[in-house]
Parts: sequence; structure tokens; C-alpha cells
Amino acid sequence: MHSFVSGRRADSPQDFIELALGTPVELWLGVEGESEMERAARLDAARDILTDPEFASGPDEVIRLAAQVVEDHPELFNVVPLPRPARRRPARRGAAA
Repeated sequence: MHSFVSGRRADSPQDFIELALGTPVELWLGVEGESEMERAARLDAARDILTDPEFASGPDEVIRLAAQVVEDHPELFNVVPLPRPARRRPARRGAAA
């Protein structure tokens, strides 16, 4: 099964979030080892996007809200893959028990 957002295929959870937000995930969450200057520039760019009137209208209001949630609660995005359950094979009919 494939996930699509706005007609584009999301091959990973990160792709899905990026397509849903319309911006790279790193803009909101940062990257490991970024300097204070890089962090300040990233947050400044994020604030500019959030205050852009075109960004904060209509369906984009949902994106603004999602971005705010990401900023306020980054722990929500600590995603761990779950093991897939084993496929169950149907019982064979007529087999002696």
C-alpha cells in the first residue's frame, strides 16, 4: 500500500510529513549538530512562513496549526516501526486433526 499526499507518493514517514506540511521537516525540527546561529536562522525562516498571510489562509491554516504542534510537542514525532504480525495461513479443509 502506498501513501499519497496531494497526488505525490510518500515513500517514508518523513516524505509524508514533508508533503503534508509543504515544507521540509528539518525547517520545523532542526538537524542534529546545528549551531545556535543556524538554529536562529531556521526558526526565523519558520516564523516568516507562519506569519505569511498566504500561508495562514484556508487549508493552509491546518498546516500552520500542524507546524505549531510540531514546534510545541516534538516528542509526538518519536516514531518507532512496529513489527509486522506473521501472516496467518488458512486451515486446510479435510485435514485430520
